[in-house]
Amino acid sequence: MSLSMSRLILYVHDVERLKSFYQAHFDLTVVEEIAQEWVVLQAGTVQLALHRIGKPYRGLKPQGGSNTKIVFDVPAGLEALRDKLIAAGVAMRPLKRFDGFAQLMCDGEDPEGNVFQLSQPDA
Repeated sequence: MSLSMSRLILYVHDVERLKSFYQAHFDLTVVEEIAQEWVVLQAGTVQLALHRIGKPYRGLKPQGGSNTKIVFDVPAGLEALRDKLIAAGVAMRPLKRFDGFAQLMCDGEDPEGNVFQLSQPDA
């Protein structure tokens, strides 16, 4: 099964500042927004999402590692794909849902610790 990338999420300290930067320098348009917390910018066929970092990390300097999450669309069979990845030794987190968001999701890590997400829309 070939997957396609739909969205890249960057965890940031200042959503508004980065939104302004990407709009001003790359002419990206806003397609979704929660003021000060979340904005999605259309970047060709992939969306760039800026997500405010969690409260415990606000005001702290980054300690290394990546602040990105690569999101892949899975048309169907997310649970089976997750099981297959676990069987292959890939570190995978539990399946999750958020109220008001019609997606089943799970996160995993690549061999260098970069986080990716698999996202399956509800039928």
